[in-house]
Amino acid sequence: MKVDDSGTRAEVGTPTEEAATRAIVLLPVVRQSEEDKREPEGRLAEAVGLADAIALDVVDARVIPVRNPRPATLFGTGVVDDVTAVARAANAELIIIDHPLTPVQQRNLEKAWGAKVLDRTALILEIFGERAQTAEGALQVEHAHLTYQRSRLVRSWTHLERQRGGFGFLGGPGETQIEADRRQIAERIARVEKALEDVRRTRSLAREQRRRNNQPVVALVGYTNAGKSTLFNRLAGDHVESRDLLFATLDPTLRKLELPHGRTAILSDTVGFISHLPTSLVAAFRATLEEVTLADLVVHVRDISHEETEAQADDVLGTLAEIGVEPGQREVLEVWNKADRLDDAVRKQRELAAQAQGAVLVSAETGEGIPALLIAIEDRLARRATVREATIRATDGALLAWLYRNTEVLERSDEGETVHLTLRIPEARLSDTLARLGEPVPEPQTPSQPYLP
Repeated sequence: MKVDDSGTRAEVGTPTEEAATRAIVLLPVVRQSEEDKREPEGRLAEAVGLADAIALDVVDARVIPVRNPRPATLFGTGVVDDVTAVARAANAELIIIDHPLTPVQQRNLEKAWGAKVLDRTALILEIFGERAQTAEGALQVEHAHLTYQRSRLVRSWTHLERQRGGFGFLGGPGETQIEADRRQIAERIARVEKALEDVRRTRSLAREQRRRNNQPVVALVGYTNAGKSTLFNRLAGDHVESRDLLFATLDPTLRKLELPHGRTAILSDTVGFISHLPTSLVAAFRATLEEVTLADLVVHVRDISHEETEAQADDVLGTLAEIGVEPGQREVLEVWNKADRLDDAVRKQRELAAQAQGAVLVSAETGEGIPALLIAIEDRLARRATVREATIRATDGALLAWLYRNTEVLERSDEGETVHLTLRIPEARLSDTLARLGEPVPEPQTPSQPYLP
C-alpha cells in the first residue's frame, strides 16, 4: 500500500492485495490513574506497538489529558470534535483507545466518529486471536473473546446494521437479535469451558508423568517482547518464532533443558505479560498458566535495556501474584536480558546491581551469560531438594538402581557388604525415597491453591 501527498491510498501489487486498516491511537491520561509509573509517551509507544502487531496502518497517535471523564463518551465534547476532524481527514477506519471503555462509551464514540472503536482489552484480544496457532491456544482465545463480547451486545450503528458479537472486532456482520446472541454466546462459552477442562486434565496427566520421571519444570515468564522466545531458543536449541514484536508468540511450548552436570529439566515458554492484562485473558489462559503456578522454578526474563524495565517488572510480578505465584513463597530467578544493548557505563551499573540482587545478566541474542544462567538454574533447583545420608546393603541392587534413577547420588563409598550414599532428593521424590529407606515419612502439606478466576 502507498499513501500519496493528499492522504489517499493507492494500491500497488496484485489486484487481490488488501490495504491495511488505517487507524488512530489515542492514550487518555485520566487523573485517577496518575499512580501509573509509566510516562505517557512510553505508554503511547506501547499502544502503537500493539496496533503494529496486527499490521494496522497507524496514521496518527496522540496523548489526550482527561480531567473529568464523561460517562457517555469518556472525552469532552471538544476532544470528540477534534478527533472527528482528524479521523475524516486521514480516512481512518479504526480508532484505538488505550483505556477501558464501557459499552455505552464505545457505542457513542463510534457514532460520533463514524469509525470502529476498540479499547485496550479488545485490541489485545484481537492480537491473541491472530497469534493462536494450536487448538489449545485457539480455545483459550475464543473463551476470552466470548466473555468480553457477552457484556457488549449493544447496537453499534442502527437497528438495520451490525450488532456487536461474534469472534473478531474488525469486521463481519453478526446476529441482529441481542437476546439470541446472548444465548448463543452462553452456549458456546459452556462448550469451550468443557473443552478447556479436557485440556487441563491432559496437562495434569503430563505433569504427573514428569513428576514420576523426576523432571523439574522451569517456566519462563516476562513482559511481552522481553526476549523470552529468543532465550528459550538459546537454552533449548529450539526454533520458536521470535521477533521484535509485541506478542510475537502465544502458544505454550515445552522442551528438554540440559543442565551443566548432566541433569535435565523441562523448559516452559508461554504468553508474555503486559500492563493491564485483561482479566478475561488471565481466566481464559488458566490451563496454560497452571504450568507457571506449578513450576519448580520461575525464571523472570526482563528487558534490562528498556527505559521502563522496573515498571514492566512490577506488572509481571503483579500478574504472577494474581495467579498465585508469590516471589516470597516460590523460587523466582531474575534474568536481565538484552545486555548487548547497554553502553559501557550502564552495563557496569547493571552488572553490580545484578550481583547484589542475585540476578543473571545475559544476552539471549549473542549467548553472553548463558553458561552462568544454566548454573544458576541448576543451583536454584537444587534448593528444592533434600540432602540425606543413606546406608544400604550392597546386595540390594534393586534399591540401589532405584536411587540412581530417582535421586542424585552426590557421593558413594563401598565398605564390604554396605554402601554409603550421599543423596540429593528432589521434593517430589522425598516421601518415596524415605519410605524405601525405611525412614519416617513427613506428613504431607496441603498446597495453597492459586487464584485463577
